[in-house]
Amino acid sequence: MAEGLRGIPVVVMGLGPVGQAIARAALATPDLRLVGAVDPRHAGRTLGALLGGPGPALAIEAEPARALAAARGGVLLHAVTSDLEEAEPHLRQAVRAGLSVVSTCEELAYPWLSHEALAEELDRLAEQRDVAVLAAGVNPGFALDRLPAFLSQVAGPVRHVRAARVVDAATRREQLARKVGAGLTVDAFDAAAERGEVGHVGLSQSAALAALGCGFELDEVEETIDPVTAARDLAGPVPVARGRVAGARQVVRGFVEGEERVRLEVTIAVGAADPRDEVELDASPPLRLVVPGGIPGEEATAWAVVNAAAPATLLRGLVTVLDLPAGR
Repeated sequence: MAEGLRGIPVVVMGLGPVGQAIARAALATPDLRLVGAVDPRHAGRTLGALLGGPGPALAIEAEPARALAAARGGVLLHAVTSDLEEAEPHLRQAVRAGLSVVSTCEELAYPWLSHEALAEELDRLAEQRDVAVLAAGVNPGFALDRLPAFLSQVAGPVRHVRAARVVDAATRREQLARKVGAGLTVDAFDAAAERGEVGHVGLSQSAALAALGCGFELDEVEETIDPVTAARDLAGPVPVARGRVAGARQVVRGFVEGEERVRLEVTIAVGAADPRDEVELDASPPLRLVVPGGIPGEEATAWAVVNAAAPATLLRGLVTVLDLPAGR
């Protein structure tokens, strides 16, 4: 093979902040060869110009067909939406073009939970085309699900899984702060939560994955979301006045025969104290792991997606991060 054609061909679809981070990570990975970039918002520009530094003079396309054809046998790195029904046409098009898919779509992390029929259809199609489809990231995809599963490998039967993720939204981009309701009144937050317009997507999927990875299966999942209010004026990408909403706290509880076996907590708020990722297993031996400061969201998600690309080419069907190797 010619020197310039080495590596697994990959296409990046979706070039928002996370998609751009994925593109940079792919360019820095010798085992991958970036052959296409797709985003109608940036069509006509070169990828190098968009990334703002030395980069390929690869034209960003509005439609994926040509890029997918150039990457047959490779992987689509997909960073477009959290909604599986919105992502589904992209996934099908890539699979039919002969590509595996690694996506940031949170609902794809464990799609059998809320889209069982669609999941079965995608699984059949991927099996037929001899490729794999999966979602990867930090949350869901690692901090609250794969990490507990990894810890459980050195413990006996797991009686209960507790995991928490605390993120100070003041250190992140404005879009995340807006996503968790920063700056809203409590009433406006409650109304937006009722409409599904605020909060983190994928927590229930993480609960299902954490249970499976620790050796059991949930039969019921309950999820709540509450506002975190500011005790004082807060500076950040979205300034928050005292008494207004600084962010959100979400809790998902997973049950087996009425007994709570999984509890996951995510707090994302401007000014959130003690940012961290934490996992605790009630098992023999009991285990507790804390990552002070927490796992950086965007950069770590980009690497989670890129590092899953090569293993994805060895898998078949609709799979989860639990099917990936423990290391690289």
